[in-house]
Amino acid sequence: MELFKDLTVLSLEQATVLPYLTFRLAQDGMNVIRLEHPVYGDPNRMIGDNVLSEERMNAYYLCINAGKKDLTLNLAEEEGQEIFHALIKELEVDIFATNQLPRNYKKLGVDYNTLRSLKSDIIWLGVTGFGPDSNEAAYDPILQARSGLMELTGEDVGDPQVLGIPLPDMGTSEHAYGLLMKALFKRQATGEGSCINMAMFESTVSWLTVPITLTDSFGKTITRRGNTHEFFCPVSVYQTSNGYVYLAVGNDRQWKTMVTQKMFKSLDKPDYETNAGRIGDVKDLNAAINEITKKLTSEELIDLFTSITVPISKIQTVSEVIADPLVEKRLLYAKDPVSGTRITLAPPPNMTPFLEASNRQLSFPPRFGESNPEIYGQKLGYSNDELFDLKERGVI
Repeated sequence: MELFKDLTVLSLEQATVLPYLTFRLAQDGMNVIRLEHPVYGDPNRMIGDNVLSEERMNAYYLCINAGKKDLTLNLAEEEGQEIFHALIKELEVDIFATNQLPRNYKKLGVDYNTLRSLKSDIIWLGVTGFGPDSNEAAYDPILQARSGLMELTGEDVGDPQVLGIPLPDMGTSEHAYGLLMKALFKRQATGEGSCINMAMFESTVSWLTVPITLTDSFGKTITRRGNTHEFFCPVSVYQTSNGYVYLAVGNDRQWKTMVTQKMFKSLDKPDYETNAGRIGDVKDLNAAINEITKKLTSEELIDLFTSITVPISKIQTVSEVIADPLVEKRLLYAKDPVSGTRITLAPPPNMTPFLEASNRQLSFPPRFGESNPEIYGQKLGYSNDELFDLKERGVI
C-alpha cells in the first residue's frame, strides 16, 4: 500500500529539527524536497568529518537527509520568490515546512496566507524555538536548559548535564509528525488545509509529566538523581566483573523473586519487603547489590534475571546496539551513486510499507542543489541557459 507516494513536501530546512521530521516523512514514501539558500545552505552540511572529500557533504549532514531531493533558491530576491510560488503551484505541494524565524515568513514570501492563496488546501508548518510570536534563537541544548531537562539529568551532587541525544529537536520532530498526520486526515475529511505552529519549547516541556505535577501540585522537589529512580528501588546501574548492567525491579513481587536467588538471599530483610522501605535506604541497598553483582559477569546476571522475568540489560556501546539482532534487521541504508559509499542509517520507529518495499534502501542524501536541473528544468520548464543565468545572478 503506497498511501503517501503522491504527496509532495517542500521544506525550507536546516539544522536538525526539521530535517529529522522530513527524514521521517521520506521513510513513508513522500516526495521530500529540501530548499536551501544558494550561498549559505544548511550549516549542518559542514559539520563532522569530510568523509566524501567534497564540500557540503560532511558526515553529520548525512545522518538524517537520505531519501530527499534538494533545491537551492534565494528567497530574499523577488525573482526567487516568484520561482518559489511557482513551485508551490506546479508541484502541487501538499506540505510546506520551515524552521525560519517568524519575522522572516512574510519577508521571504513563505507565510501561510500567501501560500494558501496559491493552494487553498496546503498544510503549512512553522517550527520555532518559542512560538510564532517569538524570534528568539534556539538550539537544542538551550531548550534542554530552559525546559528543565538538564536540571533532571546528571549525578545528584554533580553539574546539570545535557542528554545523550537532542530530545528537544527530535521530540519536536515526532510531535510535528503527528500533527501533520492529523492535518492530512482533516484535509481528506474536509478538503481544508491547516496552519500549524510548533514550538520546540512547548514540545520539550510536555515531556515533564511527573516533575510538573508533583512539583506544582504537591510541593515535591524533583531534581537529578544519577542512575537511580525517584520512586522505584532497586533501579540503577550495577557493576559486574566485566562491565555494567542496568537492573529494574518494578514491584515488590519482582523483589521477592530476586531475593529468593542464592546470591541475593542476604538482602531478604523485612525492611526491604516494600518499595517504600527500599527507597528509604536506597544508597545502602544499591551498595549492597553492587558488592554482589561485581562478582558475577554481565552475562551471568542477564541469564539469571531473564529466567525470573525481572528486566535487566547490559549497557551496550553504539557498536553493540548496531549488532543487536533486533536492530540489525531494521537498519536502513543508502548508497552514493557517485563515490559508491554506502552508509548505515538508524532504523525507523516502525517499519513502513515503503521501506519494506525498498528493502530498507533510501536514496543517498542529496548534494547541494542536486535537483535544480530536474525540478527547475523539467517541472518548471527553465532551459539550461536560463538556469545558468539564474545561478550566476545568485537566484538559485
